[in-house]
Amino acid sequence: MNQLNVTIRQSSWRPRRFGVEESLLTIPRREAWQNPGAEPFVVIKNVSKEYDRVTPLRNVSLSIYKNELFSLLGGSGCGKTTLLRILAGFERPSSGKVFIDGVDITNIPVFKRPVNMMFQSYALFPHLNVFDNIAFGLKQDKLSKTLINDKVKEITKLVNLSGFEGSFPDQLSGGQKQRVALARCLVKQPKLLLLDEPMAALDKSLREVTQFELVNIQERIGVTFILVTHDQGEAMTMSSRMAVMEEGKIKQVGAPHDIYEFPNSKYVAEFVGRINFFEGIVLEHQLDQVLIESSEIGCVCNATLAGTVPVGTRVTYAVRPEKIMMSTLRPAYPRNWVKGVIKEIAYLGHISTYHVQIASGKVVVATLPNLLRLDDRNFQWEDEVYLFWRAENSIVLTT
Repeated sequence: MNQLNVTIRQSSWRPRRFGVEESLLTIPRREAWQNPGAEPFVVIKNVSKEYDRVTPLRNVSLSIYKNELFSLLGGSGCGKTTLLRILAGFERPSSGKVFIDGVDITNIPVFKRPVNMMFQSYALFPHLNVFDNIAFGLKQDKLSKTLINDKVKEITKLVNLSGFEGSFPDQLSGGQKQRVALARCLVKQPKLLLLDEPMAALDKSLREVTQFELVNIQERIGVTFILVTHDQGEAMTMSSRMAVMEEGKIKQVGAPHDIYEFPNSKYVAEFVGRINFFEGIVLEHQLDQVLIESSEIGCVCNATLAGTVPVGTRVTYAVRPEKIMMSTLRPAYPRNWVKGVIKEIAYLGHISTYHVQIASGKVVVATLPNLLRLDDRNFQWEDEVYLFWRAENSIVLTT
């Protein structure tokens, strides 16, 4: 039997363990992009795309490694879908080159590329059942009937569609349609799978379940995935790494944790999650920390900072809502706190969001877990409270 050559690989975030004797020792795994000697699998080199009056891509360069689940994240019009279509071959770049597995595919037509694309609409054939939808590409390649049956049987088992081979698209749920579209792409064993907003049509609960299903399938087969999405949570949940895009340019590339905790600009910090911004001026450096005076906060704050910023530089001091603690008692420490009045409370079940107006008139957002029932909540509207945070949870942005 000619099989799909499914290989089991470890998740990018799981630690690797070695042997029974070392079962208590967890050794972090070095990813390909952390290895200076590793060769990228997909290389996008100085790619631009221009139309008459629009330039959706501006000199984009990017390296993606084998077996990654890489996300292109950005708002509408940022260029992420244009970049995906260039990889697929539906668009040609105005300048620059694209390489897959060391081969220049810039001018190779769509049907000759080792690439498959899963569209947002899934693009299933309504007159074909699940089996024939999945087998369509294999039949176009004129494979034998036996080989087609074997491949379809294996892939339907992988995506949990066994028993649905005779069903038609209008008899399937949204999640099942998505798995049919995924199976149709994977059954041809592409080197690269492109996914254009693959979960946009699913409701929230199904989308969350499907995200993990898709990650598990990708881990099992070891195919490189490039996902386009405008959903920050989706990119953070699924990606080994991600690129945040704006106006045809890549603003930052990194693992989800790195981009969330160490954004390189106000745009990235705000796009990947809620955040409080305060304008300030650098006063001095103290070892690995920097002191910042902010008239909006009304006190001198400190933040952990690996690099150096010249004294007198105007910066943006930022703190994410979940990093902020709240109390009715004044903190003993003289820095990183501000007094305010609770003006709004949003109850979200597992957390509550508090909008606290401080003396400068600025509203600071803090989120706290709901450890107690609503009737036992410690803070109410118009309460005077103190907000405080740790230096290591602060972010200093110069861009």
